[in-house]
Amino acid sequence: MTDKPLLDVRGLKVDFLTAKGLFTAVKGVDFSIGRGEVLGLAGESGSGKSTIALALMRLHRPPAIISEGFITLDGEDVLAMTPERLRKWRWSSVSMVFQSAMNSLNPVLTIFEQFRDVIVRHTGVSTAEARARASELLALIGIPQSRLDDYPHQLSGGMRQRVVLAIALALEPKLIIMDEPTTALDVVVQREILQEIVELKRKFGFSILFITHDLALMGQFADRIAIMLEGKLVEVAPSAELIANPQHDYTRRLWSSMPLLTRG
Repeated sequence: MTDKPLLDVRGLKVDFLTAKGLFTAVKGVDFSIGRGEVLGLAGESGSGKSTIALALMRLHRPPAIISEGFITLDGEDVLAMTPERLRKWRWSSVSMVFQSAMNSLNPVLTIFEQFRDVIVRHTGVSTAEARARASELLALIGIPQSRLDDYPHQLSGGMRQRVVLAIALALEPKLIIMDEPTTALDVVVQREILQEIVELKRKFGFSILFITHDLALMGQFADRIAIMLEGKLVEVAPSAELIANPQHDYTRRLWSSMPLLTRG
């Protein structure tokens, strides 16, 4: 990991124009993610976590606006990118795994068609080459090549989540944003997918912004944890340090709210 971060965010502010006036969802946050680092982002619902994730990929549409701040990825100014540059940059440099795999996948397209949309659009390869690449990606996540022509509803929840992850990896981006990637899955499948993510990260070396409500899970997976409250980052620290000695009162309350499993 070099001294210069892969992602650097400074003074990021995201506003929403509403009938009652301006609502500021993200209030001037600063953070960075190193090369090969996993940064966990935690906080209650509505604190601004997903708003930050969408801002990093410039996916907001009116009435949301990025009103202030700077976002640089590998030294490139994200907020200054033209629409054409953004189209090429998304998925090739940064990709996103959204909250609900079933909603992320188009129900009327086969799994291969959804891989093809990403691979061919960004690389211009033939359909046959795109299929070969899709087969490689499915093999990485432990899904048989024969499932390429299935539709999303024919896969289990865990398989759909793996497919979404594989699509995010298709162009080998430098950063993957994961927004509650395991929320709808049972505990066993959650652990399996996280183990696969760790192995894929080791293989490809990408960085991760990992958003979840599960602090226990985040503590095992993330290198550092950032805590959000009402649109602000109130604490950022290495995972072990934050868990052992949280400095902010909200962090302490958030951690103490987690159920602990003990033996009787």
